[in-house]
Amino acid sequence: MSQALHPMLNIAIKAARTAGALINRASMDVDLLRISSKAPNDFVTEVDQAAERAIIEVLLAAYPGHGILAEESGSEHGAKDSDYVWIIDPLDGTTNFIHGFPVYAVSIALAYKGQVQQAVVYDPSRNDLFYASKGRGAFLNDKRLRVSKRIRMSESLIGTGFPFRKGDNFKRYVQMFEAVMQNCAGLRRPGAAALDLCYVAAGYYDGFFETGLSPWDIAAGSLLITEAGGLIGNFTGESDYLYQREVVAGNPKIYGQLVQTLAPYTRVIKAETGSTASATAAATRTEAEADVTPEQALSASLGLANAVSEPAPAAPKKPTAVRIRKADLKPKDDAPF
Repeated sequence: MSQALHPMLNIAIKAARTAGALINRASMDVDLLRISSKAPNDFVTEVDQAAERAIIEVLLAAYPGHGILAEESGSEHGAKDSDYVWIIDPLDGTTNFIHGFPVYAVSIALAYKGQVQQAVVYDPSRNDLFYASKGRGAFLNDKRLRVSKRIRMSESLIGTGFPFRKGDNFKRYVQMFEAVMQNCAGLRRPGAAALDLCYVAAGYYDGFFETGLSPWDIAAGSLLITEAGGLIGNFTGESDYLYQREVVAGNPKIYGQLVQTLAPYTRVIKAETGSTASATAAATRTEAEADVTPEQALSASLGLANAVSEPAPAAPKKPTAVRIRKADLKPKDDAPF
């Protein structure tokens, strides 16, 4: 790499490559892996767990005072009250991996006071390293990334992800799928959201949308997109997306058109007083969440198994859909997560 990288980004790259080496070795004998199910169609392998341990070991060896938020172990490791939090998905695309379909990646992001500052997404099967530091651009290996320049939805290639968990609102998704599909040149669903977001940053896709994603799926990719000149938000175009379980991204022109298409299907509460999205997210919880323990609340906000489930509303006619408010799930101002 020709340009000087931020020290924290260098550590993230080291961790991602360490995990990628484990994943590549395991890919040669996938049939020998122990595979378990966190939920129907939601798998975890010993490779996910080993890769996550390797990543955390590298990160905490360099920065023992930092916090950790990881897909398999949550916030068990690292400091609990640090302004710095590493957000980790050790193997995004596990279902692809266990079938030998070579579309999966390691995703690592560093947030400072809730804002993503460093990002790495490593595709071990292609040895492709996507990385970004806030304010310093996004790169694939040594090549600077820029989002595409297409301005017409009818000419655009859009990425997406299908709902696959029990309880997901499939009917709502099919309506979104139909609305987008009829207006674009093509839809693609490879099955690894971290890479999908990188493909927007690289200009391979002109836009992307998905529901049901967790912070570790999108944290790194979100910085790559913005550093490549793109936009990312929730279905109504606001920047409050990390915990909203809906995300849309694209080059500025296509992003705007996708938001217009997807806004009627949002599950984000719209503040009637005209307050900002962040104020909306801090609204009082509904009665349905009144008896939720702090542990259940955290699980619900991160989309973990056994979390309190949200109702799955039908798609509304207006872009003012209802979603359970999660005031106590949002981080305090002085802590990232």
